[in-house]
Amino acid sequence: MTRGPAQWDRNALLTNPAFESLWPVIALCPSGRFPQAGDLSELAQARGVASGGGAALWFVSGGNAAPGPSYEVRIYRDGEVPTRPDNFHDFFNALAWLVFPKTKALLNRMHYEYMMARRSEARQGTARTDAGSRGTARDVLTLFDESGAIVACSEPELEGLLRGFEWKTLFWTRRADVRRAMRFFLFGHAIHEKALRPYKGITARALVFLVSPAYPGMSLDARLAQADRSVADYFAQPQALDSTHALAPLPILGVPGWEAANERESFYDDVSVFRPGRAAIPK
Repeated sequence: MTRGPAQWDRNALLTNPAFESLWPVIALCPSGRFPQAGDLSELAQARGVASGGGAALWFVSGGNAAPGPSYEVRIYRDGEVPTRPDNFHDFFNALAWLVFPKTKALLNRMHYEYMMARRSEARQGTARTDAGSRGTARDVLTLFDESGAIVACSEPELEGLLRGFEWKTLFWTRRADVRRAMRFFLFGHAIHEKALRPYKGITARALVFLVSPAYPGMSLDARLAQADRSVADYFAQPQALDSTHALAPLPILGVPGWEAANERESFYDDVSVFRPGRAAIPK
């Protein structure tokens, strides 16, 4: 585990399995300098990426990139994603748009629709007492957008171990099975940023999908495209936004191959990180 200032190093990202979900687009970025908004916009246009409102996506430098009402509205209506120069947080957000366009567009559309509904309630005087808050639905969307991960699993028993917080059994006892039957993809731009300077307790919030036994052997592009469709389909269901509890905690440095120290069994004995769960995460 390394700490210190994060510097642009394309080759380091392309050899770090925590960034595998972004490899197809990282490989298209400049090698000698930090990718800028123009570089990312060219990739978005080449891929036909659109906002939740159907506007062609552009990454625009300058201005405040902090999420807020105007941020989501600007993306939805105009396709403009504020992107600060030389900023990894915004860079990873841009790459998520390029790799998971269906999911990112859906999240943007849902944020926009919930915001417009709240504004309509306020005008009509029917707003709930918590109208000033984001609301549970937007909390779920934001949590996944920032810290989400996607787990594709071809064996239900392994899925059960993850949802049941059986970390040592999953990642150590069943290590070979995990390598064979599970694939882990980070989605959230905040969790990607944390992975630049990893520490043992980094925890993503994961959606787990059962896939066919053929899935792990598919090309990376095909696996990512299927993951994008699965997540978008999941969030299109109203019940997906009922609670953040459906997003399973995932200590990412426990994934086999993601951290040299986890080649030792004792790595998983740290209950401050690999915490036992009180109950299984609902599907």
